[in-house]
Parts: sequence; C-alpha cells; structure tokens
Amino acid sequence: MNYKLIVTIVNRGFETVVMDAAREAGATGGTLVNARGAGAHEAEKLFGIAVSPEKEIVLVLSSETLCEPIMKSVIAKAGLNTLGAGICFSVPVDDVLGVALGINE
Repeated sequence: MNYKLIVTIVNRGFETVVMDAAREAGATGGTLVNARGAGAHEAEKLFGIAVSPEKEIVLVLSSETLCEPIMKSVIAKAGLNTLGAGICFSVPVDDVLGVALGINE
C-alpha cells in the first residue's frame, strides 16, 4: 500500500476544524505541531513590536487513495477562503515503520 503525508498549515485555533474535516473523509488521526509564520507578510507591528501570527501544522498519514478526499474536505472547511486561512499539500511516504496505522481502505 502507498501512503502520503498530508500537511496542513492553519491559523491557531483551527486545528480541530482540520482534524474533524480529515476524519469525515476517512482519516483516523493526526499530529498537531505549534508554529508561527515567518513570511514577509506574516509579521505585524503591535506597539512597534513585530508579532508573528501563531499557526498550527496538522500532519495526517493516509493511504494514497484517501489523500485527495481528505485534502478536499480540509480545504473546504479551513482553506484560504476561510478564517482558518489554511494551505494543504501532500508528500509521498516511502516507508512506514513503528506505528499502528489503523488505515483501512
């Protein structure tokens, strides 16, 4: 079976929206990572101090066949045109060891 890692970056507070959308499309779980934006347009000034917005990175390992439905579900609920302002992409996974995947087709 081929796997993909789905990476979604959203504004802080929208990680639950992403996980709910992913589960609706067949994901069994994910990993959340706290982050902050570092792009040219990310830093905003507050009282003269640069403040980078807090982000969440949601990592979901899925079978290749579930990847597109999961990504479409996530973007519909937390994409760039929502308050979550999320982006989503996938990368192929060559090998998976040491985890109970629980991924069913």
